[in-house]
Amino acid sequence: MLKNPKKSFEARFEVKDGKMPLKEELENAVQQNFQNQWKVREGRIVPEATDLILGSDAVHFDNATLLYADLADSTTLVKNYDWYFAAEIYKNFLYCAARIINDEGGKVRSYDGDRVMGVFIGKASNTIATRCALKINYAVIHIIKPRLIKQYPSADYDIKHVVGVDFGEVRTARAGVRNDNDLIWIGNSANIAAKISSSNEGYSSVVTPQVYETMNDSSKFFEGKNMWNSFYDREICRQLYGSSWYWPI
Repeated sequence: MLKNPKKSFEARFEVKDGKMPLKEELENAVQQNFQNQWKVREGRIVPEATDLILGSDAVHFDNATLLYADLADSTTLVKNYDWYFAAEIYKNFLYCAARIINDEGGKVRSYDGDRVMGVFIGKASNTIATRCALKINYAVIHIIKPRLIKQYPSADYDIKHVVGVDFGEVRTARAGVRNDNDLIWIGNSANIAAKISSSNEGYSSVVTPQVYETMNDSSKFFEGKNMWNSFYDREICRQLYGSSWYWPI
């Protein structure tokens, strides 16, 4: 374990012409970030970026469920199709995913190119997040695809996606610079949910065993049939559960 007692830090620099030299500004900021004492409080609600300061301020959750909805193979989409076609695919997928996350009580806290991240907290967070994943699949199959075909009948593009879900202890802090910053999420669950949303095993929804084992049967079974298959992802090197079922909206 690192032993690094925090000491108070006061930035000292020379200001020239009303502006600090960039190198000196960066050196002072990095030193301050390393040396400042963290102030951590327990989370009861998912914070907005404005709920934290840019300094060493963090919110801790014992258990939070992280969901990443990722548009699959967007590199090929951008490379092989007109920019406006790709933009419409991006916009429609992200809009549907974000609205479903919000409608299910989750909080959208990050957009990253072709994917969106949602955060769920509470006793039933895994059940709600997995139901959300199944609803996103419904939106892709029954809302986006039919309208895509109607608008572009000659296009040979087939929209695909993966929603990854994991849960566990996580902390969030605010990072960036003044007027240009966002929340970052630190914890294995955030990293794993993001990673499994890139699974290429053919499932539209992928969850970790921890999520599967703790979610309610309503998100596991339909008329007695298990909607999830256990599989080993060779690229990610993890045992996971995948589903191609959807939940009607």
